[in-house]
Amino acid sequence: MIFGITGYYGSGKDAVAKYLESKGFIHHSLSDEIRFELNKRGMEITRENLIYLGNELRKEHGPSVIAKILSNKLEQDKNYILTSIRNPSEALELKKLENFKLISLDGPIEQRFERVKTRNREEDPKTIEELKEKEKIEESNDETKQQLHKVRDLSDIKINNNSTLEALYDQINSILPGNSYK
Repeated sequence: MIFGITGYYGSGKDAVAKYLESKGFIHHSLSDEIRFELNKRGMEITRENLIYLGNELRKEHGPSVIAKILSNKLEQDKNYILTSIRNPSEALELKKLENFKLISLDGPIEQRFERVKTRNREEDPKTIEELKEKEKIEESNDETKQQLHKVRDLSDIKINNNSTLEALYDQINSILPGNSYK
C-alpha cells in the first residue's frame, strides 16, 4: 500500500506520517528530493529555497519530475507514506503506482494555526494573517509551481482533522486495508 498525504499548514501531515511509520510504512518526502538537490548546489535549506528550487526543477524538467525521481526509488511489496505532494502533476504521476491512494487532510484554519504555533518551527507563520498569505503562495495557477488546492481536488480520501490526535488515528485506521495495521 502506498499513501500520499497532502494538506495545508498544520493539517496533520507529519502526525499521519509518523503514525503510519509506527505501523511499518516507509516514509519518503518529495521535499527530501529537493533538499538533496539544495545540498548539491550548496544552498541553505529553507522553506523559501525549497519552494524556489522545486519550482525551478518543475520548470526545467516538467511538473512531475520530483514524483518521478521518488517513484524510481520505491520497491514493490513495501508499504510507503509519501508526503510533500504539492503539484497536481506530482499527484497524477504517483497515482500511476499500484496501490496508491492520495489522502487530503484539512481542518479549520484557526485550529491549524494553533498547531503551527505549538510546533514552533522557525519558518512557520507567526500570525493567522501570515498563514493565509503563505497558503496563497501554495495555490498558484502556474503548472510548474505549487498548486496545493488542485492536488487536494485529486485526493482519493478526504480527512477533516478537526478533533484529537486519537480521532485522527481512528480515521487513518479506518482506511487501512483490512484494518490489519491496528
